[in-house]
Amino acid sequence: MVKLMSPFKSLKTVGVIGFVAGTLDITGAIVVNVVLLQRTSMLRILQSIASGIFGKSAYAGGMETALYGLLFHYIIATSWAAAYFFVFPIIPFFRTQKMLSGLLYGVVVWLVMNLVVLPLSNVGQGHFTLQNVLIGLGILIVCIGLPISLITHKYYLPKITQ
Repeated sequence: MVKLMSPFKSLKTVGVIGFVAGTLDITGAIVVNVVLLQRTSMLRILQSIASGIFGKSAYAGGMETALYGLLFHYIIATSWAAAYFFVFPIIPFFRTQKMLSGLLYGVVVWLVMNLVVLPLSNVGQGHFTLQNVLIGLGILIVCIGLPISLITHKYYLPKITQ
């Protein structure tokens, strides 16, 4: 049985998890796409996130739209953190399989973002090459799914055993 915590403490924890996962995710995207593959810039990555709302005009907006992109990125990461965090007490699998549930959650995040959210946004459908899929999956599993699962589990662990 999981003991529920105060709403304020829950929201604070979700904020921390979202910040950690969001920071890891954007760092992973930058390291892979800017540093290793040298296929874009940090500014362009952030503008591409903003283009989900602003469309192609995000790329002409300079640093301002990049900052909006960063804000949107953290909102999205925190939303994924909140979804996992608040479902955690309900799904026993999450509590018993923290690594596997984190891996699977990263896959779910990739699927929903690429097959639902992006096509419905101003970004549209992405380019599904094997390399892009594997890179995207890898980043979301390692930087979103696992951290959200591990931090949530660590937070709830003392409440599970009470």
